Formats: sequence, C-alpha cells, structure tokens
Amino acid sequence: MKTAHDLVTAAKARIQEISLDEAESAIRDAAVVLDVREADEYAVGHIPGAIHISRGMLEFKLSNSPELSARDLQIVLYCKTSGRAALAACVLHDMGYLQVKSIAGGFDAWAGAGKPVVKPGLPDFE
Repeated sequence: MKTAHDLVTAAKARIQEISLDEAESAIRDAAVVLDVREADEYAVGHIPGAIHISRGMLEFKLSNSPELSARDLQIVLYCKTSGRAALAACVLHDMGYLQVKSIAGGFDAWAGAGKPVVKPGLPDFE
C-alpha cells in the first residue's frame, strides 16, 4: 500500500517544481497563482495576488470557472510545504493544463525567506 509520502514523491517526479528564486519571476509571469491550502491557512497569510482553492475542491472549482478554463494558462501553485501542491500539479496536468509550476518548500519556505506575505489586518472599529 502506498503512503502519502509515496504519492507526493511520485507526483514530484512528474511536475515542474521551482525554487524560491525562480518563483518570484514565475509569479510575475503567471496568469494565476493558486494557494491550495485550507481556508484557515490562507486566511492567516498568503502570497500576494494568490487566489484560494483548497486541494479538495480544485478539480471542481477549475471545471466551473470559465476564466480558468484555458489549458495554456501559466499557473503557479503552492501549499504549506509542497506536498499538496505537487499532488495538485499532477491533477492539473491530468486535466490538460500545460504550464503548471509548484513552489518547492511551499508557503513555509516563502515566508521563511522573508518574501512578501499578505496578512489579515485587525478590524478598525472607529
């Protein structure tokens, strides 16, 4: 029986995983940056410009979003540490998307390197 680790390892062998240095230019060139973490993770902080589609809803949301239907879209995706993003990238390839990149190390590596992060602000009650 395969483990989650086995599935992620196999996925990473099939996808294009990019370094943090490559990620900045890939994000600038991307049509869409997808955060495939859970909603609560996204709400705590995310890469500027990223849209949230949790890994569990990815296929359904993409299938029902005409603005994301072009199979030649340049897509950069990430999760917390890169496992879910690798699995998501495989699914996107299986759906016919041709230009998918996953950020090595995910959001944790991005934030840990001091790269820009959008964090929610406190409400202003004034």
